[in-house]
Amino acid sequence: MNTQVNIAGVTLKNPVMTGSGTFGSGMEYSEFVDLSRLGAVVTKGVANVPWPGNPTPRVAEVYGGMLNAIGLQNPGIDVFLERDIPFLKQYDTRIIVNVCGKTEEDYLEVVEKLGDEPAVALLEINVSCPNVKEGAIAFGQKADALYRITQQIRKKARQPIIMKLSPNVTDITEMARAAEAAGADALSLINTLTGMKIDIHRRRFALANKTGGMSGPAIKPVAVRMVYQASHAVKIPVIGMGGIATAEDAIEFILAGATAVSIGAMNFVDPYTTVKVIQGIEDYMSLYHVENIADLIGAVE
Repeated sequence: MNTQVNIAGVTLKNPVMTGSGTFGSGMEYSEFVDLSRLGAVVTKGVANVPWPGNPTPRVAEVYGGMLNAIGLQNPGIDVFLERDIPFLKQYDTRIIVNVCGKTEEDYLEVVEKLGDEPAVALLEINVSCPNVKEGAIAFGQKADALYRITQQIRKKARQPIIMKLSPNVTDITEMARAAEAAGADALSLINTLTGMKIDIHRRRFALANKTGGMSGPAIKPVAVRMVYQASHAVKIPVIGMGGIATAEDAIEFILAGATAVSIGAMNFVDPYTTVKVIQGIEDYMSLYHVENIADLIGAVE
């Protein structure tokens, strides 16, 4: 059977990749997962300079998932290029680097430095970052802001770019079309839903940031719906994510229109989730005599 998929001219051996921010840069999970089995490793967000992240507490368990307000803590692009890329190059997997920033210039600085690294196959642009020049409204929450940042990155990037869309919008298809029109090579969605938890006994917010991004199985129906809508609104590939815990979940996203899928929060629950999903997809294809996974993409009726 053929499990290969193609994202903007880049071939992945299978459609399973890791959700940014849930897998470090691969090193942390390498004792559990043979990274060479993955279609791609998507790194934690990388900025132009080190970010300390938000004050603690930054994580809270909620029904059906978790809230996080890590604040995109990362060591910065220079440490990343020196430490993490050489590690990932040891494995037979595609490297996708997630890029974050607080201004347009922040993103472009990282994108230009990554352009000199041939091992990086694709860039995933996190537009859920607060845009400091726009009153901290995320780049991905206004179609015109998303169009502009996508257009500017596309001009500078040497690799294909995946725009990671926020679900915290009125119309996901408007955002998908804006990114495509500005030159995005692919889309990934959904990023986390904004949520809140309150400790009723202490009468305090569970997170120091008050709000955080919700991920985990509870958000999957919302994610599947948005992936279906986005994939039918654009002609570029869509990578689906949001609450994937099993192969059945992953196949649901693929049938909805996703070319590939990312596994996020479940890596914290079971570090073997990615390889279990890969095996489960192969078992499904064998059971239903599917010779090419491409035949499943968007095949819902």
